[in-house]
Amino acid sequence: MNRLYNVHTLWLVMLALTLSTYLMGRLGLHGLGIVGFLLATSVIKGTFIIRDFMALRGVSLLWRVIMYGWLWGVCLTILLCYWLGVRSW
Repeated sequence: MNRLYNVHTLWLVMLALTLSTYLMGRLGLHGLGIVGFLLATSVIKGTFIIRDFMALRGVSLLWRVIMYGWLWGVCLTILLCYWLGVRSW
C-alpha cells in the first residue's frame, strides 16, 4: 500500500472537502454546477467511508454493489430532483 494512502491522509482529505462545502454555503453559491460538486464531494467521502473506515475493501461483490449502489442511488436521485426543480422554474 502506498505510504501516503493511510487513515490520516483520508481524514485530512475528508476534512478539506467538508470545509470546502461549508465555505460554499457561507458564500451563498448555488446552481447546478455547485450541486454537482457537492454531490461529487459526497460520493468521494462516502467511498472513503465505505472502503476504508467500514473496512469493506475486500468483501464480496454483493456487499460492494449494495453499499456503492445505495450511495450512487441517493446522490443521483438528489441531483435529478434538483435538476427537475430548477427546470420547472
